[in-house]
Amino acid sequence: GDGAGLDISGNLGDPVRAAAAGTVVYSGNGLIGYGELVIIKHNDTFLSAYGHNSKRLVKEGDRVGAGQEIALMGASGAPSVELHFEIRKDGKPVDPLSYLPAK
Repeated sequence: GDGAGLDISGNLGDPVRAAAAGTVVYSGNGLIGYGELVIIKHNDTFLSAYGHNSKRLVKEGDRVGAGQEIALMGASGAPSVELHFEIRKDGKPVDPLSYLPAK
């Protein structure tokens, strides 16, 4: 990636889960370089984005819960199977690691 997000490797068809509850504001493939992309709005400040999926399981307007399966991992718009994960604060990408719960 460009450093604005995380590229998490995995296997084709692995579940992609929502980082937190919210509303799907984008589900499509119209953004160059992201492949099949889902964007979730969590509140007025935070969005999260999930790119390169093989299949999107949610549509715009859907409400999702934390940990809900929203897509299947793939390589759309990527050289290999990976999830491109971004968190945007006020529209600007921030380091997702500082917002992800500790594993």
